[in-house]
Amino acid sequence: MTTTDSGREASGERENTARRTGGGKGRPADAAQSTEKGRTSGESGSTAPDRPAASPSPADRVSASASADDNDLGAAGSQLSTAPREDAPNLPTLGVIGWARWFWRQLTSMRVALILLFMLSLAAIPGSLIPQSGQDETRVADFMERHDTLGPIYEKLGLFHVYSSVWFSAIYILLFISLIGCIVPRTWQFVGQLRGRPPGAPKRLTRLPAYATWRTEAEPEQVREAALKALKKRRFRAHVVGDAVAAEKGYLREAGNLAFHIALIVMLVAFAWGQLYRSEGNKLIVEGGGFANTLTQYDDFKSGNLFTAEDLNPFSFDLKNFRGTYEASGPNKGTPRIYEASIDYAVGADGKEKSTKIEVNKPLEIGDSKVYLVSHGYAPVITVRDGKGKVVFSDAAPLLPLDSNVTSSGAIKVTDGYTNAEGQREQLGFQAFFLPTYGGKNTAVLSQFPALLNPVLNLEPYHGDLGIDSGVPQSVYRLEKRKLKAYEDSKGAQVRENLKPGETMTLPGGNGTVTFDGVKEWAGFQVTQQPGSGWALGGAVTAILGLAASLFVQRRRVWVRAVTGPDGVTVVEMAGLGRSESAKVPEELGDLAAIVHAEAPTAAEPELDSEPSAVVEAEGGDADRRLQGAAAPTRAAPAARLPAESAGTTSPSPQPPVVPSEGAEQ
Repeated sequence: MTTTDSGREASGERENTARRTGGGKGRPADAAQSTEKGRTSGESGSTAPDRPAASPSPADRVSASASADDNDLGAAGSQLSTAPREDAPNLPTLGVIGWARWFWRQLTSMRVALILLFMLSLAAIPGSLIPQSGQDETRVADFMERHDTLGPIYEKLGLFHVYSSVWFSAIYILLFISLIGCIVPRTWQFVGQLRGRPPGAPKRLTRLPAYATWRTEAEPEQVREAALKALKKRRFRAHVVGDAVAAEKGYLREAGNLAFHIALIVMLVAFAWGQLYRSEGNKLIVEGGGFANTLTQYDDFKSGNLFTAEDLNPFSFDLKNFRGTYEASGPNKGTPRIYEASIDYAVGADGKEKSTKIEVNKPLEIGDSKVYLVSHGYAPVITVRDGKGKVVFSDAAPLLPLDSNVTSSGAIKVTDGYTNAEGQREQLGFQAFFLPTYGGKNTAVLSQFPALLNPVLNLEPYHGDLGIDSGVPQSVYRLEKRKLKAYEDSKGAQVRENLKPGETMTLPGGNGTVTFDGVKEWAGFQVTQQPGSGWALGGAVTAILGLAASLFVQRRRVWVRAVTGPDGVTVVEMAGLGRSESAKVPEELGDLAAIVHAEAPTAAEPELDSEPSAVVEAEGGDADRRLQGAAAPTRAAPAARLPAESAGTTSPSPQPPVVPSEGAEQ
């Protein structure tokens, strides 16, 4: 018994030494070699023969183990992605070409691409905070006038035209080149993977993250055929390589990753194209008025740097009427229910006229131009006569709304044809204030409802010089009063009067009359051309789908090896490999193992001999136990009884277990 225990302890010590030195149960040769080296070192002149040989550091053992794993896995352990490896920097020491290659590798790296994307987002901030010359020249001029120091500095830095500046374009172009330089080689590599076949099985499947094995009476060819059928049924790309089946799945992950990056390039190109060739103009049209798509017809117009007047689509339209209805009561009183403009339009110089309606968020599309309905208001119709009764002005004057109930204000200007009571030519101006629904004298001077229920027009007349001939631009909705004089009554008070439709106001001193004839409605339209919007939308959708595929689809490889063992029984090994974040490989391998196991069940274990000597050898195997078993059969016999097999029956074949960690051979 003592000899047996000592032998067991020595055997256990040797096994532990082999595990520590060789990395596991499968590398006893390394342990033996290490022990032999230590013995040789001790005999070659060491002053302390009892001192153990120095063992490698943990870092050396990890590095050696990783290197051994890579050698064992071979092509099977290659990257499951086309992403370039982040190698240690190896700066060139000679030649311009070497530096150029190093710069290109840095530019096309993911790290630099993220830095450029972050810089581009920062560079776009001034464009939203500082007025831009391509969008609002008036605000830029006001900023330059109010900031004597910052204005010239911003001008030199290009902050008034950020998106067309040199520095913004440089970041944009570098990001574009970085994405292309990264995507092109990865695309070719991915195409090569699609055209090729999954790599063959590694020599040692036990080193893979998920592993299963069992013994079966089925032939190896039968096992491989069953595995090939099961893998293809689960949409694996599978083929037989030697004594194993190699399969791979999840190519959609890399395809989605590439699609995401390509979509980013498409969005960048579409954004640049849209900014360079875009146009946007606004036009206010009173009922009965019309519009032709030319630059001179717009109230305001802005466009990209490469846009020309020839890029405008030829079309025209007339506003027949505007219809608006509102909630009459309840918490949503005054909220619009219907906003629609009825128009007649024609495309081209000789196009046939068609009728349609434009509603909010339902634009009229003509070519790549879109006509949006963006605003609405009222235009009082007034008639102005001089002291002799001559009509010098008769038109609808659109006023701008101030609130949700369409309280409106503006200016009415009579520039030509008026002569005062003294026979002198003058210009007239009226400060107008319009209420669609006047609430009465005891209410605030504000409209009570947006519809025309009780319209009232308040006018303040002025005479003199309107200043429109000075060459200085001014708003048509604002009255410049620096060279104007207000009309006064006999008491010296400024003339101001409320008019209802059909009423007339008389100017003091026999200078004429002003009649409020009625009210027309006007609609504001915005005409836009954005040539890259469709491509940008397609790129955005593709980017979202590609990102979803790259996040939720997992690429993995599976191998099934079936070989005939030394005893003539087929040994089946199954293993799976995925990316480090893949958690479903063991689960999927277990499902596949269950399918293959149903076709090739576990072989029955051979029946053990009932003789005491055989029982003891199966249990221990050493000489002392064998002798003890022969001398005392009654002690060893109970330990030799196996359930079901001692009675001559075979137990059901269990499903082979899947080992989710390294080195766990069954």
